[in-house]
Amino acid sequence: MKRKETREEAVKIAYCMDINKEFDKKLPCKYINHFEIENADIEYLNKTMDDLIDNLDKIDKYITDNSKDWKINRIARVDLAVLRVALSEILYNDSIPESVSINEAVEISKKYSNEDSHKFINGILGSVVREI
Repeated sequence: MKRKETREEAVKIAYCMDINKEFDKKLPCKYINHFEIENADIEYLNKTMDDLIDNLDKIDKYITDNSKDWKINRIARVDLAVLRVALSEILYNDSIPESVSINEAVEISKKYSNEDSHKFINGILGSVVREI
């Protein structure tokens, strides 16, 4: 499984965590085992999800501060999961270029969210990158 597919799984895990209000570091392993996902980039997945969980309040503050009059509870849950994973990479993983994280987030949103979400996600992520 390529990093791109593993990143999609990270978004699905972030979505599950948000829906269930259970941000548990054991969830990625349970998810991988439950869905029998093979060849995932486990190191990337664990780092991304650990960073997301450890820094959720900071990540959500970046989203709120850069979403122009959108409260976090109004953002579609899929979009929120995409943003959280992308910001986890941008803020806490120096091995991934910011432009790659943004591009991948946009592509994932085109696949899993509504037709205009990618513009919203691109705008927020671009704003955060300019800010940091």
